[in-house]
Amino acid sequence: MKYVGEAPQEELATGERSTRNRVARSILDHGPSTAADLAKRVSLTQAAVRRHLDALVSDGVVEAREQRVYGARTRGRPAKVFALTDCGRDAFDQSYDTLAADALRWIAETSGDEGVIAFARARMAAQAEVYRAAVAAADPEDRTEALARALSADGYAATARSAPGPQQGEQLCQHHCPVAHVAEQFPQLCEAETELFSSLLGTHVQRLATLAHGDGVCTTYVPRSGHATPQTTSVSASTAGRNPA
Repeated sequence: MKYVGEAPQEELATGERSTRNRVARSILDHGPSTAADLAKRVSLTQAAVRRHLDALVSDGVVEAREQRVYGARTRGRPAKVFALTDCGRDAFDQSYDTLAADALRWIAETSGDEGVIAFARARMAAQAEVYRAAVAAADPEDRTEALARALSADGYAATARSAPGPQQGEQLCQHHCPVAHVAEQFPQLCEAETELFSSLLGTHVQRLATLAHGDGVCTTYVPRSGHATPQTTSVSASTAGRNPA
């Protein structure tokens, strides 16, 4: 894999390039990460990770952000996290964005917004059966995790975790989206996906953040039984997930 702005292959030692790719891949799989977290995941010292991060930032593959804090902010400066840029994601993503966007634009022009919505729902329905089987086979408390595994098998690098703070639920996080660039122009793709998650999990879920809106990860809140979803006024859909804790 070759990053935008990276030195010619012969100028970058194979081992260095491989390690740099592992650092970038870890950010893709886990979302915006601190140098300390990356050091643990790729088994390097923080100093070594920071050296690779500096190179990735210089190449435009990674950018530094302030870590988002949920709940009351503690004293001291927020930790710095590193997230993939659009160029960094493009290095992993070989989707036919232009063709897909052109096709959806033609549908919008000939059939209107209803046509785009119908296409988005049909696309989700075509993927639904595999996801539905995975969720149905899991115990109720493990269904979000089962859906995350099924999504990961389709290239979404998904994880499930407990929601931060006082929220009684889980967060389904997708650290990669093969159609993120197209969804920037056609949010109906994200809306149809959210509808599918609600159907599969048997509860109303709430999309808190999306890669298509420039957030660091697609984040969907899944309430536990008997608990309501958080209000959109408390967590903005345009900012939540830029730097998840």
